[in-house]
Amino acid sequence: MVYELRGWNDGAMRKQNILRTLLFIFFFSIGAAALSGSILCDDLVRYYRNKQLLKAEEESLKRLETLNTDYEALLQQLEKEPNAVKRIASATLGTEPEAEDTVYPKATDEQLAAARKTFSEEANGIPNSKNGVWGPSHKVAQPEMPRWLMRCIEPPQRVILFLAGAFLILISFICFGAAKKNGQEE
Repeated sequence: MVYELRGWNDGAMRKQNILRTLLFIFFFSIGAAALSGSILCDDLVRYYRNKQLLKAEEESLKRLETLNTDYEALLQQLEKEPNAVKRIASATLGTEPEAEDTVYPKATDEQLAAARKTFSEEANGIPNSKNGVWGPSHKVAQPEMPRWLMRCIEPPQRVILFLAGAFLILISFICFGAAKKNGQEE
């Protein structure tokens, strides 16, 4: 009979030890996460800001690459057709064309203002009405900091998070630490 009670007692002790271990792991993990979150808050903020800056720089790099390909295509076109340089030079520099037997249309101020407005809208990221393409400075959704991190940035919340984590760790060691052996000998 004593043997049967001991076997039952050992099974109950094992279940109790497993439960204590699981509760210890649960409370300790939450406490350690809260404690490390409060300590590493500045590093996490720096990480998310660097991530945003990296995304912005990648977009800038893509824009520069497209500009390079556009300029390379323009340079190749100018090398193939030498008369294009004369046409572009007269339009760009505002000089009069050299051909006497050709009539060149003059743009009015209203037409030039409309063209400037169209190009400036396209450069500012407003879709062009003709092709619907966004300009280079169109803002792409960048990853933002999580809301929990925004709350943790403030010093009072950080202190509370630190203390709560420390208390959870203490509670896990005090309440769910190694079980005391009763005065029983095995």
